[in-house]
Amino acid sequence: MSKARNKFSMLLLTVTGAALIAAGCSGGTSDGEKTPDEGKSSGSGKKTEILFWSPFSGSDGPFMKKIVDKYNGSQDQYKLNFVIQPNGEYYKQLDVALSTGKESPDLMIMHVDQVPTYASKDQLQPIDDLAAGAGINKADFAEAATDYSTLDGKWYSIPLDIHPLVMYYNKDLFEKAGIAAAPTNRTEFDDAVQKLTDKGNGVYGYAVPTLWPQQFIFPTLVWQNGGELWNGTDVAYNSPEAVEMVQWLRGMVDSGVSPANVQQDGENTLFLQGKNAIQFNGPWMKSQFEEAGLNFGVAPVPQIGKAKQAVFAGSHGFVVPKSVTDEKMTAGIGDFLKYVSTNSMDWAESGQALASKPMLESDAFKALEFQSSVASAFPYVQFAPNVLNWGTVSEPIWGELNNALLGKKDAQKALDDAVAKSQQALKK
Repeated sequence: MSKARNKFSMLLLTVTGAALIAAGCSGGTSDGEKTPDEGKSSGSGKKTEILFWSPFSGSDGPFMKKIVDKYNGSQDQYKLNFVIQPNGEYYKQLDVALSTGKESPDLMIMHVDQVPTYASKDQLQPIDDLAAGAGINKADFAEAATDYSTLDGKWYSIPLDIHPLVMYYNKDLFEKAGIAAAPTNRTEFDDAVQKLTDKGNGVYGYAVPTLWPQQFIFPTLVWQNGGELWNGTDVAYNSPEAVEMVQWLRGMVDSGVSPANVQQDGENTLFLQGKNAIQFNGPWMKSQFEEAGLNFGVAPVPQIGKAKQAVFAGSHGFVVPKSVTDEKMTAGIGDFLKYVSTNSMDWAESGQALASKPMLESDAFKALEFQSSVASAFPYVQFAPNVLNWGTVSEPIWGELNNALLGKKDAQKALDDAVAKSQQALKK
């Protein structure tokens, strides 16, 4: 999954089989013989092979595999060798491959907030020419993702999807509480969680997570309330707007509509048990709730803050290493990406909202109620600040936010401490 933490087992999966792995997953022809790296193809009749890496080691992997298999069967010039690396180790393995050039992918999936860092290290190539050669138009994709991955006027990533934070709710509990529709603002939300809370039966209106997925929730609330994580020159998540939102979250614990001391995945466990009426999480949770037989609904996250509607999102996109220069290779990559831009319904079936406008506007996608609801937030999604090594810089937030939500620190003190630690990280 995406920037999203993968909750499934980590595994290495290849579409091309053990023989290809033994051959190094690159540099081979379609009959397994090794060839020079130039084009990874040989004479006439041999397909140009393209090594494609992804971190889809959870339940989403098979959906991308379907797309690759269908593409490989649709033409006879190119063959994508699809390799799934363990999500938790993906960028470590990618760093090794890109720095050494050994078994380096020719095409890879990258989370959009990683693009600025890898582009700054001169490890990615702009894809403007590749896209133009393949007939791929930048305007055919959701602007939020293409704008973010355009650096100094150069486009680096063709987006596959956008996955914003969404609101899940238990329809049975809503009906029992007499609530006809999902809340859309703070007043409606506060009123709903009060009505939904039934302490006698151990049911809570909203269980406040103290760890994941606060990485999606906290930025959403800060932006909605008019605050920023980054003010252009420095971290800024100890602003009055941010403090107010942390106090609002902790207030639900103090008032009893949320249990105290919710540990990792505790809010999700309660939701699965029918004991937590509302949960903020990502589209990747859809299959788990369906498999559990929950009667649930999905809606955009309400506007809790007083400034604007906004929601934190992640995005998967396709990027090409700078080392890929062979014309046959780049033509094949472009051909595949053009195919995906109009043939990615299999990816939508995984629960993802597609970034391709032709796909979003298709009858097939519109028929998917869940994914269409997710995509309705695209006009106001925001990604992590476009700051190099943002993941490292912002890491102190999560420990200090945990302290505040557990009541171990005052909200202002916790966020001040987070800012101080992040400022130290910026100096390194």
